[in-house]
Amino acid sequence: MPKQFVQAKATHLEHLAGLNYELIIAEKPKAALKIADALADSKPEKIVVNGVPIFVLERNSKKIVVASAVGHLFSLSAKYNTISLPIFDVEWRKSQTDYVSNYINVLKQLISKAKEITIACDYDIEGELIGYNVLRFLANTTKANRMKFSTLTKQELVKAYENKMQHIDFGQAIAGETRHILDWFYGINLSRALMRAIKLRGLFKILSIGRVQGPALKLVALKEKQIANFKPETYWKVFVVVQDSKGNTVKLELNKEIKEKDKLQQFKQLEGKQVKLDITTKKIVVEPPHPFDLTTLQTEAYKFFNITPARLLAIAQKLYLDGLISYPRTSSQKLPASIMYKQILQKLANAFNFVKYAVRQKPIEGKAADPAHPAIYPTGVTQGIDKLNKQERNVYELIVRRFVACFAENAEIQQKTIKLNINNFVFSKTAKQILQQGWLKVYNAKIDEEKLSINELAVIKSVCFEQKQTQPPKRYTPASLVKELAKRNLGTKGTRALIIETLYKRNYIEGNSIKLTPLGSAVENALDKFSTLITDEGLTRQFEKHLEAITTSKQPLEEQKKILEKAKQVLSHIFKQYEKVKQDIAVILADGEITRRKTENAICNCPTCNKGMLCIKKTKNGKRFIACSNYPECKVAYTIPQKGKINVTKKQCECGFPLLKLTLKRKSIEFCFNPNCKHHFLKKLKSRQT
Repeated sequence: MPKQFVQAKATHLEHLAGLNYELIIAEKPKAALKIADALADSKPEKIVVNGVPIFVLERNSKKIVVASAVGHLFSLSAKYNTISLPIFDVEWRKSQTDYVSNYINVLKQLISKAKEITIACDYDIEGELIGYNVLRFLANTTKANRMKFSTLTKQELVKAYENKMQHIDFGQAIAGETRHILDWFYGINLSRALMRAIKLRGLFKILSIGRVQGPALKLVALKEKQIANFKPETYWKVFVVVQDSKGNTVKLELNKEIKEKDKLQQFKQLEGKQVKLDITTKKIVVEPPHPFDLTTLQTEAYKFFNITPARLLAIAQKLYLDGLISYPRTSSQKLPASIMYKQILQKLANAFNFVKYAVRQKPIEGKAADPAHPAIYPTGVTQGIDKLNKQERNVYELIVRRFVACFAENAEIQQKTIKLNINNFVFSKTAKQILQQGWLKVYNAKIDEEKLSINELAVIKSVCFEQKQTQPPKRYTPASLVKELAKRNLGTKGTRALIIETLYKRNYIEGNSIKLTPLGSAVENALDKFSTLITDEGLTRQFEKHLEAITTSKQPLEEQKKILEKAKQVLSHIFKQYEKVKQDIAVILADGEITRRKTENAICNCPTCNKGMLCIKKTKNGKRFIACSNYPECKVAYTIPQKGKINVTKKQCECGFPLLKLTLKRKSIEFCFNPNCKHHFLKKLKSRQT
């Protein structure tokens, strides 16, 4: 049993009757526990009612009950059943799952007996909306106190409680609600339109598109078009090797590319010439990197550990709830003195030896600020870090190192440049050497060191050429796409990674080097046919600016009406176009889905006919098998397992057939589908059972 609280035997709320208590509502059960433990004079009492944990405590002789939501208890739904699109009449409804319903019922009972209410959800538009909905739909009021904090440490929670705001942040709450309604208008209406269109061709496929999802897909599609239209060009790099009287040599590169091969010969005439080199040395001071905002943390975690932005967000949220780091959904690059960073460094020094390099009185900061939260930083709490898994530990230590680096000395680098100006051609080479590591002792940054040693007077010993080709643009990675969305102000710091995950789940994109799938290409083409307004990032960015304005507006409800009315006008215009082109959209989507299915289920070239592809297929009864796409000319077929998930691996069996991977109940085996092979799945399964 955890030490933070006393487990109560009661599993009901009767013994709270008659108590004059304040109800504090957190966003998650884990946060509720942290708040209760921080505020209690002695150990809080834990009560569990229908699986819902509640914490009862005393603070300065005052009774307090801490409970929680489990994220959003209410979701948007259409007010009326209708098949016509677009739908704009929406309302908030309670979640119908038993798990969430239990939280709703317990909160309602607690609210009915509370003398005052304090909202302690995460301080952002989502957290504010959760608290706002609990108040108006369960308490029939919008009056409540508000705790504002960025970490779940005892010190900050006590401070947040003792300095409670007298009301919730209505600007953030209305902005959160407006975002949800906007996303519902776009997501539900456009997704249903796409699915109805593909159904016209007799196909069923879950398709989705949204207000930010559309422009994100467009970015990937534009990159694909740039790559497809790219025409490589040949060019040559020219180098001269110079040598001084002591035998020291340096290879210098011409500062421009040569595109005509017949111009290379003129450089051969330089061989054997005596030259005077221009050698300059200068010291460069490199400041530490700024503290982490969410986008930078996502980018760095992907670079160092190949952790996707969505996975990083989940890990960071867990570290926050564990009390190890500050609130991660921030765009700030500032570390205010109010977080008491000197005390944090002192605590971290007990667990991390490199903290000794933190010598600055004030940290290096970036330009970006966030009114709600500072940059991401470690709280100084180290209890529990030994229980983190490898990925969690990597992310936590990355945050610690970045934080400590902000207080470390500058790095000093000596940069030596050697130039040769001859016959109006400039050849050069630059090398770096680290003079003082400074923050580089703490945070990993790649600096290639090289020592150049040569005298001014030298001879050109040789001239050489390297033939090259221009390369197409690089595809996005999940991290670089998140960064691009942030740069273009599309989506929010907390939603960008999830939008990219949705594109993966819908089979619109694939791979870590993001490639558009046939279905993704079809959807993007269909949206252009549908209306270019769907993927118009300018319009999406405009909505984002209006949503940000609501958070500070003195009349947020009036601003909400304007934005939603604008969205209705845009979508009404889009759907007028849809009725004219839905048959064309249906053909585009169906072709894309059929291509996707063929590609996804393809295994290898057919070894029997050498014309078709072996593919995973299904009978009318749903039984799967492998057969040739060249049927009926080629009638070869193979049996495969009926249960579990089957994936094609890149490995080959010793018999020459490709290996497949079968996943059953979190266990997996690789098998061959060649019936004459000793690794055939029936033989493998039989050997495992034995």
